Amino acid sequence: MSCVSVLWPVGMVLEGSSEALCPPPSLELRPSCNKSQPSPTLGSGSQPHDDIYQTDKEQVKYGELIVLGYNGSLANGDKGRRRSRLPLYKRPKANGVKPDIIHNISTPLVSKALSNKSQHSISYTLSRSHSVIVEYTHDSNTDMFQIGRSTESMIDFVVTDTSAGSQGAAGEGGQSAQSTISRYACRIMCERSPPYTTRIYAAGFDSSKNIFLGERAAKWRTSDGLMDGLTTNGVLVMHPAGEFVSEPAPGVWREISVCGNVFALRETRSAQQRGKLVENESNTLQDGSLIDLCGATLLWRTPVGLSRTPNLKQLESLRQELNAARPQCPVGFNTLAFPSLAQREIVDKKQPWVYVNCGHVHGYHNWGFRKEKAGGGSLAASGERECPMCRRVGPYVPLWLGCEGGLYLDAGPPTHAFCPCGHVCSEKTVRGWSQIPLPHGTHAFHTACPFCGTWLTGEQGHCKLIFQGPLD
Repeated sequence: MSCVSVLWPVGMVLEGSSEALCPPPSLELRPSCNKSQPSPTLGSGSQPHDDIYQTDKEQVKYGELIVLGYNGSLANGDKGRRRSRLPLYKRPKANGVKPDIIHNISTPLVSKALSNKSQHSISYTLSRSHSVIVEYTHDSNTDMFQIGRSTESMIDFVVTDTSAGSQGAAGEGGQSAQSTISRYACRIMCERSPPYTTRIYAAGFDSSKNIFLGERAAKWRTSDGLMDGLTTNGVLVMHPAGEFVSEPAPGVWREISVCGNVFALRETRSAQQRGKLVENESNTLQDGSLIDLCGATLLWRTPVGLSRTPNLKQLESLRQELNAARPQCPVGFNTLAFPSLAQREIVDKKQPWVYVNCGHVHGYHNWGFRKEKAGGGSLAASGERECPMCRRVGPYVPLWLGCEGGLYLDAGPPTHAFCPCGHVCSEKTVRGWSQIPLPHGTHAFHTACPFCGTWLTGEQGHCKLIFQGPLD
């Protein structure tokens, strides 16, 4: 079958402009083959979501998205598309889309142009009289997955705002009225052929298969005559500077555009002026890439990267090994034990506690408060205690084993804890995450525990645990 370039006419014209100032009414971006044949049905919402949860060993797995701050599951449990971790599998049928034709039209006619709900498109409103619509066509070589706050069927992964330190989400039973996450935050395109390259783009298609960038949204015409833009609060991505599991080091946070281009960050999260184009970086996700949706941060892990992390069975073995060593409280001499991985929020009477400023592990006791030398207050008021072993003052918290294996950088022994939350994991994991600044608000960054989202404190953000073994 021969391919020819076809220019599709459109019965809508740009008002109040000339051809010398504006592109022609329609511009085809790619050669078209046999346009007379009907296009296949498009959209992630047209296929059952079950096909991204398959566990068949022969099924191709692109990777997994893990939401930081939940430690294995949402507070009320993972249910359907609302979960803390989502594996992306090759779909039975491709549902990807790619840009096809650009239309320059009169803004009042946009609604008419977008009336075809079988056609994906992106609308850029440049002024009250001038809009640009980019039509997308089916791409048989890619699978598309959409992420956002909306619970509509076209969203594959429903994400709500993470509440730091609570292992929960704002509006988990519904939607938060103050959520800063977009309903259609971003889309991920996975190539269906090896090496299964995965790319991220800002904004997702709504129920009408449209992306609409209004007059106030940051948008522009590129040097080659095409269009691009940014979403209101932006989609930020940070690729690791090295290999995530072998030499963990943070990269630089960038912003991803609607068309997948990479930009330096705006002055504030929602500023209308875009950052500078970063030409030597791409929107291709790699193991350890972080995606921030302004309210929730996601970690991308590849199958190779996940193979180097502990699974639940291995984490349970590590827990049992810790308990088999029979650690004791150095003061009360009672044996300590880490609770079951399934136990959350409820502190067990045998659970180990730690003074995070020194790392000494004890059983729970309700003494150790000392009056402060200045101010006339007490440590009880601040929640801090004095370690009976070394006299250092600081937070005194229960220890919890990190249950989300995908957040680990290796399968090493759980010898360290994040400060001040007390989540326990390997030394490599705490050292790696304590270097990564995570976005907060419109322009702030803080290091945080990946298991609960609590901001890290102290010089290092973590401590080495000092256990006392049995005296016998």
